[in-house]
Amino acid sequence: MASTTDVKNYKLNHTMIRVKDPQESVKFYNHLGLSLLKKLSFPEAKFDLYFLGYDAPGAVSHGKNLWDREGLIELTHNYGTESDPNYKINNGNVEPYRGFGHTCISVDNIQAACQRIEDAGYKFQKKLTDGKMKHIAFALDPDGYWVEVIGQKPVEETEGIKETDVGTYRMNHTMIRVKDAEKSLKFYQEVMGMKLFRTHEAKQAGFNLYFLGYEGEQGPAVEGASTADREGLLELTWNYGTEKDEAFSYHDGNKGPQGFGHICVSVDSLEKACERFEGLNVNWKKRLTDGRMKNVAFVLDPDGYWVEIVQNERFADKANF
Repeated sequence: MASTTDVKNYKLNHTMIRVKDPQESVKFYNHLGLSLLKKLSFPEAKFDLYFLGYDAPGAVSHGKNLWDREGLIELTHNYGTESDPNYKINNGNVEPYRGFGHTCISVDNIQAACQRIEDAGYKFQKKLTDGKMKHIAFALDPDGYWVEVIGQKPVEETEGIKETDVGTYRMNHTMIRVKDAEKSLKFYQEVMGMKLFRTHEAKQAGFNLYFLGYEGEQGPAVEGASTADREGLLELTWNYGTEKDEAFSYHDGNKGPQGFGHICVSVDSLEKACERFEGLNVNWKKRLTDGRMKNVAFVLDPDGYWVEIVQNERFADKANF
């Protein structure tokens, strides 16, 4: 394990969401081109974890160990939910439980990719042809989570193309809503060590979008450049004025009704990274020394979203699980 910690080695490893029926969820994400990379079972605690990611030869993280990747999805299944008719996921987009917004895949030919999803019988929150924004779509997974679909090329270039190659897709970003953009940007940049790749200001609509991530092997952030070909970004959505409302808060996904669980950052030295966070006076959900699991920690961001911290096995001499 590394004897020091350097944020240049950090990775936005995965996004965790709870699912009702893992068979249906894995089938859906497989259809989007993600592979099941690992399943961890904890029968004594009555839950399983499924880690999915893009692993085709051209994928950003192809062939790497689980914790040395970016842009994974972790599906958490609590035993018995699949047969409970009353169990329902909070997708993060319904009041008063808004917080987490969506995950996002970027695709080669967006029209063909959306048609392929529709042909498989999956529904959309927004089709390409709906509304004013004709360059994005939102598919719905089996639990009603939104999966944004964006093109790696301008939408005009892919008009009329009927083929799509899932081997070129990327798990581009995860979106969460934040109350105070200034506080959240400070946390993710100064504490978590991310870089701000792109800002989108929609002043007439009253919101800004901030795209952050780690430069790592994918290269440096170029201001204003497209981020559609990257994996493992974090999108912060800030609606103007929420920071002035003392009573306002977003739902973290872990209070009832549950849905989204956390994002996860893998680090070069788990112990040293946690020492660094301690020195930066973070708020902890779980320190390394808390509870039975001594190989994970959870930091709280300014909105109370959980950020899991795990060891990147590339820098360690033993497996995490």
